[in-house]
Amino acid sequence: MKNYYRVAITTGDTDGIGPEVTAKALNRLKPQRGVQLYLWRSQQFPKKYLRLIDRHFRRLTVKNWAEALKQDTDFYRTLIDIESVLPPAKWVEQSAKAGMAGGLDALVTAPLSKTGIIHAGMKDLGHTEILKRVTKTPEIFMTFLGKRFNVVLLTGHTSIKKAYDRITEERLETCLALTHKARAFLQSPKKAKAIAVVGCNPHAGEEGVIDSKESEIYKPVLSKMKKRKVQLTEPLVPDVCFQEKYWNQYSYYVASYHDQGLIPFKMAHGPISGVQVSLGLPFVRTSVDHGTAKDIFGKNKANEASMKKAIEVAMNLVQKKSVKW
Repeated sequence: MKNYYRVAITTGDTDGIGPEVTAKALNRLKPQRGVQLYLWRSQQFPKKYLRLIDRHFRRLTVKNWAEALKQDTDFYRTLIDIESVLPPAKWVEQSAKAGMAGGLDALVTAPLSKTGIIHAGMKDLGHTEILKRVTKTPEIFMTFLGKRFNVVLLTGHTSIKKAYDRITEERLETCLALTHKARAFLQSPKKAKAIAVVGCNPHAGEEGVIDSKESEIYKPVLSKMKKRKVQLTEPLVPDVCFQEKYWNQYSYYVASYHDQGLIPFKMAHGPISGVQVSLGLPFVRTSVDHGTAKDIFGKNKANEASMKKAIEVAMNLVQKKSVKW
């Protein structure tokens, strides 16, 4: 019987800050009992960051995922170092396939640009779309965990027009059901708090005067979910509900579209202190909540806080521990 968990880390664009934040995060975390780490990296991975990893880990270098799984290690201090010739987007794709096959428990991803995905010959918009395609998961919801509050995005990387059209009863019900389960990620007392459902229109539609989406889509679903004993609010006014005085009242905010949730989240937490979790996948996936930051590539200025937390959250979730901040 397996007595350890397999957690893979993809280091993202080779000319972004992924390698730097990953090495710095691993240096701070050190080996964790019960967890076998796999590190996807390119041949261009800076030597100084490999030396940083080597301070605490015994690095065993292989060329691909198949070879990585064959290694007989102590599953503790040894880090399986995959020096891959594949483009970074392919690392995500292969890891997702491994997760589907039961060979991986969690995936942690560093930033990956759209350009990098295109260069890999893919048409996906980002990590979420790669994972959705590989796993054939109908819906994946981007969830951001922060020290001050947490946000789930009902719609993801899409235009405002398309986001509005994608707010359907089926999507909203699925999202709320997964968010309800995700309260188990949190510590008390926040895990017992209600889910804040944010309306998609100004003034949450003003009872249909501005728009009918809240009354025609949101309210029937909320009524159905409340009959299942799910703690929910009525559609909240978007420009009011994210005020600081409300942060501790809710377990999660469910925002209607990308920027509605992420502008307040990043204003409150800064660009590098949150963690993204993908709800709906058959395995754990976490990521940093920032981009590739290519303007500071190679300058040793990147902050590893989000990557460190992403790895910690992945480890906690596969071991069914509450997320700690």
